[in-house]
Amino acid sequence: MILANAFCLFFFLDETLRSLASPSSPQGSELHGWRPQVDCVRANELCAAESNCSSRYRTLRQCLAGRDRNTMLANKECQAALEVLQESPLYDCRCKRGMKKELQCLQIYWSIHLGLTEGEEFYEASPYEPVTSRLSDIFRLASIFSGTGADPVVSAKSNHCLDAAKACNLNDNCKKLRSSYISICNREISPTERCNRRKCHKALRQFFDRVPSEYTYRMLFCSCQDQACAERRRQTILPSCSYEDKEKPNCLDLRSLCRTDHLCRSRLADFHANCRASYRTITSCPADNYQACLGSYAGMIGFDMTPNYVDSNPTGIVVSPWCNCRGSGNMEEECEKFLKDFTENPCLRNAIQAFGNGTDVNMSPKGPTFSATQAPRVEKTPSLPDDLSDSTSLGTSVITTCTSIQEQGLKANNSKELSMCFTELTTNISPGSKKVIKLYSGSCRARLSTALTALPLLMVTLAQ
Repeated sequence: MILANAFCLFFFLDETLRSLASPSSPQGSELHGWRPQVDCVRANELCAAESNCSSRYRTLRQCLAGRDRNTMLANKECQAALEVLQESPLYDCRCKRGMKKELQCLQIYWSIHLGLTEGEEFYEASPYEPVTSRLSDIFRLASIFSGTGADPVVSAKSNHCLDAAKACNLNDNCKKLRSSYISICNREISPTERCNRRKCHKALRQFFDRVPSEYTYRMLFCSCQDQACAERRRQTILPSCSYEDKEKPNCLDLRSLCRTDHLCRSRLADFHANCRASYRTITSCPADNYQACLGSYAGMIGFDMTPNYVDSNPTGIVVSPWCNCRGSGNMEEECEKFLKDFTENPCLRNAIQAFGNGTDVNMSPKGPTFSATQAPRVEKTPSLPDDLSDSTSLGTSVITTCTSIQEQGLKANNSKELSMCFTELTTNISPGSKKVIKLYSGSCRARLSTALTALPLLMVTLAQ
């Protein structure tokens, strides 16, 4: 009898430990209707190979041509086509930024999802695959770029934005594409036309889409200690051509214009998805993902919604598209809300400061106090020269801080703070990664509690 009871006890403990070690099974709602996600170009190919899906997709495209959503849904044939396509791979498809057929992919995405939205939504879902990587190489090297770990006196006197431009010139691809957009954006068309903005925007898009982030982020988000450095940072995108205009349009009008273009609409939706302020996270960013927010911000440069720094204040970071809320009428509250997603966004501000200063996520403040007063605008300096000579008068005391990347990199990568942050961040569960199960979290805690409650009863049984 004792042996039988002992066997039961060991069997019970073995099953309990197994249940704690294995991840809980998916809920029924998660299993129902699950489909592997593919990009929209591939989803379109799968749909074309199936006669029912193909014919319904053609019908839906005809329904959307020149009609609003209510008119479309009033047609039974259009409604039936939409219902069928919601069960196809097209409904769940997404796109990758910079992919070979990005525009085609986005056109397919919006052909489905514009029929699913009721009117013009304030926040639209992003058509891009989510950024799941954390603490990428560019963030691990950020402390090197900003001079963290180096002599504080030398770091304080350095113009990190000038160093970023010099680093770009040492890379053939970065130098070539930077030379291209500087030349195009500085080319005056006529006495009344400052430049060809359309060509300038295209050149900027090519630069930010084709040059690695380790170079573009350093130029966009470099940390500054003085106005000369901050003005160079503001001049990065040649704002007199790419950003500023004679008059500021209403922000809601600018948003409507942006949404008539599939690329601009997608980049704006992606910005809102990744930079929308969240007060449930440590960093105020969705999922505490700085990289996703910075990438979405950079992705809007070169479109009608191009954002930029509003002045050359080195400490108070304020960015905005070229617009205001005058003439909003009864839509003023919505307009102000839209504009504040740029000008008073703690997620975006924290992400820019974290990269510029080379600090990790755990060191960032949850929501630094926003200063309502802004420093007066300083006189504009001339645009960056065509010959890319970076020994300009923008920085009076320039000391290059990245002369020995390898030497400084070893110090930064071996630092205790960076190692701790990397260890914590890589334990997050992300698609395609191995799950890390914490013993005292969620359902595991409940199962352990049940096991411990039942254990005394078994011990009493054994004693009998």
